[in-house]
Amino acid sequence: MNFHDSLKLKIHLFVNDVYKITKNFPRDELYGVTSQLRRAALSIILNYIEGFARRRGEGCKIYNNFLDISFGSLKEAKYLIYFSYTQNYLDENTYKKILAQADEIGAMLFKVNN
Repeated sequence: MNFHDSLKLKIHLFVNDVYKITKNFPRDELYGVTSQLRRAALSIILNYIEGFARRRGEGCKIYNNFLDISFGSLKEAKYLIYFSYTQNYLDENTYKKILAQADEIGAMLFKVNN
């Protein structure tokens, strides 16, 4: 598996895990943290995929811009995960697992953008 496919798979699994954990969030957070965290997670992979599709020729700057947006969405998701943990929406093991996934994705996005 090449780097692109590996990163895309890791982000895909992260998004799936975000959807799984947010199913257990309080109902009154449906339009708050739940929705925002899901959108941030989806934004990571959607911007990565769109940027990858535009990477040819003069699109290098465009590609890097999409990578920056993807990385920004990851940072947003990481804060929302932390916030969810502090609100006791996540147990410690789940928090550590999903945070480790996010850190690995962040390192890979940083590598591809430099």
